[in-house]
Amino acid sequence: MTISSQVDYLLDYTDWDRANWETWFRDQGSAALAVGLGANADGRIANVGELVRHIFSAEQRYVDRVREQPITDTSTVPADDVQAVFDFGRQSRRNLRQLLHDFPAERWDVPREITMGTAKRAVTPRTLVVQAITHEIRHWAQMATLLRLDGRKTGPHDFLISGVFERTQSFADGLRPRTP
Repeated sequence: MTISSQVDYLLDYTDWDRANWETWFRDQGSAALAVGLGANADGRIANVGELVRHIFSAEQRYVDRVREQPITDTSTVPADDVQAVFDFGRQSRRNLRQLLHDFPAERWDVPREITMGTAKRAVTPRTLVVQAITHEIRHWAQMATLLRLDGRKTGPHDFLISGVFERTQSFADGLRPRTP
């Protein structure tokens, strides 16, 4: 089983969730991107727009690390522009999917040393890819909570309603695809 086949469901789910978020932010306007992260924010990310950019930036940085390339500077992606930030997200996702397609199978489980901040650690490329996806899922959930606390209803984002499995399984097993 390739790593791509192992993570395809999660990629499909996060693609679905990203599309829902993009639609929601377009409907809300840039004011939703400006919602602050509150008193307990870590100081690196000030608002929801910066958190969205961070989600996509992390994905790109993990691709860069697996490919052993210089880390992409994403600070120029405007965090207050729905179109720009989600265009960047589409690019980071294309880059991740391309990595999954063409990275040599024999190298997925070979540890390499990476630096994150001031810490160095040995991790496998497989670990970095799974981290990129779970990092995204975790942050979208945090964002939904922050926006709800700000009085904004974000809609459902559960894997259960995404229909990811239903779109990929045969009708013979009794499941039917989710209808829009």
